[in-house]
Amino acid sequence: MLEVSDLHVAYGKIEAVRGVSLSVAPGRITLVLGANGAGKSTTLKALAGLVPAQRGSVVLDGAEVLGQAPHRLVRRGLALVPEGRRVFGPLTVAENLRMGGYTAGKRLLESTLAKVYDTFPILAERRDGAAGLLSGGEQQMLAFGRALMSQPKVMLMDEPSMGLAPVVVDSILAGVRQMADDGIGILMVEQNAEAGLDLADEVVAVARGEVVYTGASGDARNHASVLRAFLGEAALAGREG
Repeated sequence: MLEVSDLHVAYGKIEAVRGVSLSVAPGRITLVLGANGAGKSTTLKALAGLVPAQRGSVVLDGAEVLGQAPHRLVRRGLALVPEGRRVFGPLTVAENLRMGGYTAGKRLLESTLAKVYDTFPILAERRDGAAGLLSGGEQQMLAFGRALMSQPKVMLMDEPSMGLAPVVVDSILAGVRQMADDGIGILMVEQNAEAGLDLADEVVAVARGEVVYTGASGDARNHASVLRAFLGEAALAGREG
């Protein structure tokens, strides 16, 4: 379980995240929706230890982890799948995956690698090829697999469908659902609102760094605060008109 309370993050004098609170339960997908600049990615980066938070609380499995270094958070069971996938292009698929499992011992690394190959068979087929030669969808699978190598309890995902062909998006999001069904808690930022709402269990909508809605995915679609956060005031006015 991940519990985030009153999280504040600033870049200089600009407060990008203002009191965000949310939770992620094992086997559940929490979707974060909001317009560009709403503070979604900054929230994920703060949770992963990549940017400092000014104040707040982040509790993972009952332990306060706010401010811990990224490698310590990985050891505690928190993994990030970054925006744009960020695979190591010149390295092979297998080398990318092994880097994701650097916290594991050799025996655990090999057993986890076998599970990743079973989950994403295309990675097994491409294991000796350069990661940079994979298609966009295959690179996203590799990013998922690399995160899975650390055996996370919670995975943070930043725009997993970004830049992918529509025909590929369904299979990628099906992979997200499978990871949740395997017991991993998922906190996902996704600009494809319709697909994200179909997939998610819970929704958190943010606007200007603040949470404006928290609730079940099924209740979120026609909630004015969710539409306003995602579409913006002008677009919402046009929709209502």
